[in-house]
Amino acid sequence: MACKISSLNPPPRPLPALRTKPTRTAHLAVTWAGGGDPGAAAAATAPPCPAGLCRVEFRTLPGCELGISRYPDFAYDASGGAGTGGGEEGGAGDSVSVSFDVGTLYIPPLTGATTRFLGLPLPPFLRIDIVPELFRGLIDRGTGQVRPLPYSALLTVAQVDLDFRARFCFSVGSIYRAPPLMVETKLTSESSEGSVRSGRGRRLDGEGLCRLVGVAKVEPIGDLLMDSFLSLPTECITRLNAQISFSEDSAISGQEQAAAAAAPRVD
Repeated sequence: MACKISSLNPPPRPLPALRTKPTRTAHLAVTWAGGGDPGAAAAATAPPCPAGLCRVEFRTLPGCELGISRYPDFAYDASGGAGTGGGEEGGAGDSVSVSFDVGTLYIPPLTGATTRFLGLPLPPFLRIDIVPELFRGLIDRGTGQVRPLPYSALLTVAQVDLDFRARFCFSVGSIYRAPPLMVETKLTSESSEGSVRSGRGRRLDGEGLCRLVGVAKVEPIGDLLMDSFLSLPTECITRLNAQISFSEDSAISGQEQAAAAAAPRVD
């Protein structure tokens, strides 16, 4: 006869799940005034800099465009670009002064893996490195439209204006390396216009997403090949998809404190 032997000891109780304190990361806005589904927005908006200073993170995203002279725009995938800096609430309403540490700021180079021209990848060995020298400005939450929702949240938008300066370094393997092109512009969520190029960005939304646009004049660099090929002097344009977020309870480093101190002030 078969029999079943059961243990006299009761089965062990499962241990309770450990609870950890999450890191609070605040995005600056909840949605933008151009529309969208309010139900998809966050239920509350946290102040980005409750203690005056905070850590700011910047990330570049796919779907960007770069253009120079009258050539068609380059399709540019800027995925993986990132940088950190410091932010400080200004003295005028909801403005936040931000400054990014260019030592930590990485923007992917233009290569065959990241950039396409007329639907085709850039030729092998052609590479354009982007070396930032300055990236700072203002994020103004007070410029947006505020709309009440059926729940306890307010939808806002935020204007972004960031001064950007960088060297664009062209090279073809080890055969040719041109003097760097110096590009200085204001990357804005509003409109940017030149005599040849123009574009319009999109303000910061509830997930920290925005589209920044900037037109800059590019001067000759004294290289006959590049000056002729690009028709310098001319204009260039940047359309950059990005995400900006603020970490409320993260201690910022000395470099980020210095960056925050260097940010422009709003009186």
